[in-house]
Amino acid sequence: MKRFALSLALLAASAAPLAATPAQSSPPTTTAPDETRAPVTILVSIDGFRADYLDRGITPHLDALAASGISAAMRPSFPSKTFPNHWTLVTGKVPDHHGIVANRFEDPARPGEVFTMASDDPFWWNGAEPIWVTAEKAGIRTATMFWPGSNVAWGGRRVKSSWTEDQGGTRPSDWQQFNQAVSPGQRVSAVIDWLRRPAASRPKFVTVYFDQVDTAGHRYGPDAEQTNAAVADADRDIGMLIEGLRALGQPANLVIVADHGMAATSSERTIALDRLASPKLFKLGDAGPFAAITPTRGKDGKLAAILLKPHPHMQCWRRQDIPARLRYGTNARIAPYFCLAETGWEIAATTPRTARSGGSHGYDNAAPEMAALFVAAGPAFKASGKLPAFDNVDVAPLLRDLVGLPQAPDGDGSDAPFRSVLTAK
Repeated sequence: MKRFALSLALLAASAAPLAATPAQSSPPTTTAPDETRAPVTILVSIDGFRADYLDRGITPHLDALAASGISAAMRPSFPSKTFPNHWTLVTGKVPDHHGIVANRFEDPARPGEVFTMASDDPFWWNGAEPIWVTAEKAGIRTATMFWPGSNVAWGGRRVKSSWTEDQGGTRPSDWQQFNQAVSPGQRVSAVIDWLRRPAASRPKFVTVYFDQVDTAGHRYGPDAEQTNAAVADADRDIGMLIEGLRALGQPANLVIVADHGMAATSSERTIALDRLASPKLFKLGDAGPFAAITPTRGKDGKLAAILLKPHPHMQCWRRQDIPARLRYGTNARIAPYFCLAETGWEIAATTPRTARSGGSHGYDNAAPEMAALFVAAGPAFKASGKLPAFDNVDVAPLLRDLVGLPQAPDGDGSDAPFRSVLTAK
């Protein structure tokens, strides 16, 4: 593997702004000089990294990892949105089963409250146990750098009195509250700093999250020069991680994923709901590649007659009639009516006032544009090349194998796609 001229001094210095949160301990960051280190498992998310970005010739570090291990075009779960898929990757359950059904939604049990990407009340997240909680319960130390949901006291309960606090619940031993101002390099440096600790306080399972590719893809579109630059930047971050591990002498099984891909969009491809139905008939929740729609009281029949008939570039269903192949539609958090746009089109309350173009995701998870990055390499993997496409519910079972946890009896995925490419099972 190529060696990169990055010093540990630089890595340590760039981690300095990341002071431990009050919820975290701060063990000493020294290690025995001649220690033989056991492999760690590191799960990396590059948000919005479409599978075919790997074919653009601008990712030498990811290419080298893929050549020494495995890669695939991974199918996201539906809907192909950030929070639902990040929770699937660490729970092994589809959004319909784990409860994070969109980036924004409501729950009938909490009228008037809305889940957003800032929500950290355990109520929203307790539907499925993430791997770091399972590991912590088994005595395996974990650390998470900005993974969605990892700041939540999972299994706990939020109590509101004169102040708000969470009672009970489990978090990773080390975690950071998301802050987009923390650079990708600082995120890598924090991970290396955790791994520099003595064995007793060193995490065995680590996650790290990068968002620059998704940001560029939304703003400029998947084929833009700026998006290619973000892809190349993310690849350099992977190179920094590899070099930091090499300098520590730390063997690692790297599992590098994306939550979804990206499709090109334009304001010229907009389905305006107010041109189909009076806004008095419904309440619009999440919208874009799909729309979550709740009928106004007493207007269900009239709204159904409008939404359920054929529409150009869009199809709508009652929640219970969403196609079975999407594995979505049994959770009460899904709106009573659900409309899905043709890939590249978007649903909005009204026609956009200004012209724009860019990118989006949330479409049919079988669309090629939604396929997500998957690369894995390390001592647990044989050099096996490109695998057939698989569903991202299979990642959590793989992680359990790598960390040494038993398979979850109620998971939606399986480690079957990886059994032949692991050095030992």
